[in-house]
Amino acid sequence: MSTQKELVALSSRILAAAGQGDLIWGHVSCRDEDGRGVWIKSAEWGMEEVTPERVQLVNADGEVVSGTGPRHSEYPIHTEVIAARPDVNAVVHTHAPHAVALAATGQELRPVSHAANLFVPPEVPRYTETADLILTPALGKSLAAELGDARAVFLVNHGIVAVGDSVESATVAAVVLERACEQQLLTQSFGGWPSWSPPEESQAKREHIYHPRAVRAVWDYLVRQLP
Repeated sequence: MSTQKELVALSSRILAAAGQGDLIWGHVSCRDEDGRGVWIKSAEWGMEEVTPERVQLVNADGEVVSGTGPRHSEYPIHTEVIAARPDVNAVVHTHAPHAVALAATGQELRPVSHAANLFVPPEVPRYTETADLILTPALGKSLAAELGDARAVFLVNHGIVAVGDSVESATVAAVVLERACEQQLLTQSFGGWPSWSPPEESQAKREHIYHPRAVRAVWDYLVRQLP
């Protein structure tokens, strides 16, 4: 069984391989099993460079409890979402390019392909209090409030946050969300009147496609694709 540090490192590399790396920015965290905070990569590394040795334990006050290197300034995204959501054990924040682009248009995410059915209905929340970094616990709390009980939230003009009950499920959610946004932008680029699944069909597709065994199989696939 992988350790928490190994899972965070694997997730980071998967997200980079999926095109969600942004130089040294973006991060994945998981809830510490002993309630001491979150495991998150050290700052100043690209996601593709993350190894277990570059993952640190950060508590709710932003103190590095275990590990080395500088701490990410946006740690409140992770600590405050984890605090607000007992069902969430992992948080992903990236600057996924198609998700950023779609959110900036003001459009809702529509299930024009299988991908978006993981998230809608209901509508994916949009966080607009600031497009700056989430540097304080107060901003982290407001972001967590906007996320509510959803699987993901758009940080408009900034990025995304995706969550899950495990690192594996949060990672798959982030990958699928970006694919959904890319498909919608591609669809709309051809003009005309796009179609999408109605709510009842979307909910049925969610159960058929994104059940726990399938999500785990997607994670295993993504791990196998790493160099």
